[in-house]
Amino acid sequence: MTAETNGGINYDPYDLQIAADPYPVFRLMREHAPLYYNPTQEFYALTRFTDVDAALVDHDTYSSARGAVLELIKANAPVPSGVLVYEDPPIHGVHRKLLARMFTPRKVYALEPKIREFCARCLDPLIDTGRFDFVKDLGAQMPMRVIGMLLGIPEKDQETIRDWSNAHITTEPGKPMKFASDGYQTGDIFTEYIDWRAEHPSDDIMTELLNAEFEDETGTIRRLTRDELLLYVSVVAGAGNETTTRLIGWAGKVLAEHPDQRRELAQNPSLIPQAIEELLRYEPPAPAVARYVTHDVDYYGQTVPAGSVMMLMIGAANRDYRQFPPDGDFFDIHREPRQHLTFGVGTHYCLGAALARQEGRIALEEVLSRFPEWQMDSAKARLCTSSLVRGWDSLPAVIP
Repeated sequence: MTAETNGGINYDPYDLQIAADPYPVFRLMREHAPLYYNPTQEFYALTRFTDVDAALVDHDTYSSARGAVLELIKANAPVPSGVLVYEDPPIHGVHRKLLARMFTPRKVYALEPKIREFCARCLDPLIDTGRFDFVKDLGAQMPMRVIGMLLGIPEKDQETIRDWSNAHITTEPGKPMKFASDGYQTGDIFTEYIDWRAEHPSDDIMTELLNAEFEDETGTIRRLTRDELLLYVSVVAGAGNETTTRLIGWAGKVLAEHPDQRRELAQNPSLIPQAIEELLRYEPPAPAVARYVTHDVDYYGQTVPAGSVMMLMIGAANRDYRQFPPDGDFFDIHREPRQHLTFGVGTHYCLGAALARQEGRIALEEVLSRFPEWQMDSAKARLCTSSLVRGWDSLPAVIP
């Protein structure tokens, strides 16, 4: 089975050279091993858009209940109730409905002036300095402030929360993530904030979660338990930081490599929302998610046995020419809009997608209004090492 399902291709998710540019391997997998098997890491992978798209909505076959990370599923560690990305319906629907109240269009759009203010605070001191780090100076700062404001975390503590979140996804170079014996890390770091908000309510997510009543999977009307609340807050804090941080970093890298398109955006900012969508497709911050296979399933004449781990390769599917003709490996801000899978699809579609798009749009508008030209200082750039996300920890630019 191995020879037939890997096509002589080696995709190792922990290989640093592959992580630096996985797309040549993704292309080989798509064309020559659309059902791929890695015998060393013991996982299967799907790379074609139609296969990944269909698998993401088939929670009966591909379960999230044991995690969405290769290492977590293989560790067979327990996942506590309340971690949305690691749940299947119907319990997922109960918890998602509760959190969806926090990301209404009204609340998201009301943030725009404050997001611009955060961007200005980050960028204005850098004018005329000749240098700007897309991640350290903006990508790791502005999203942290926005999520901190939404949650009700004091600004003086927001960097601590961001660093706590990053520490849980960063791995040693070339090494898999390690999970504690009790599985998912809880959000104990938020305990004092929850206690404070219980006594001092405000217009933020933490206060709403403290007071929200909902009908759980047993039909009982209740409020969240303390442990559930800690998990909810930690999920929002982690997910809210990561996607936008990586998006802003990739905007700097990709637009430096496509200066003509960057200049077009600077001259015509109305194209920026379309450019953000293309950036999300072209360089998804989370290029793969994992699922536990609940029963035997067949692909391309091969059987994936129940109990396997299936990697759904979003980064590969997003560049499939069948969905994005004529060539998905080509970056084009004028590409005809088509569905991509960066925010998932169906039950697990990202609740914060609209906020991430808005933050990305505003960030790029504010950067281009101040720095319409830049070149990357590639020798000093540093790629993040993580199984969960792909992006930059540092991406310095030289401003002419």
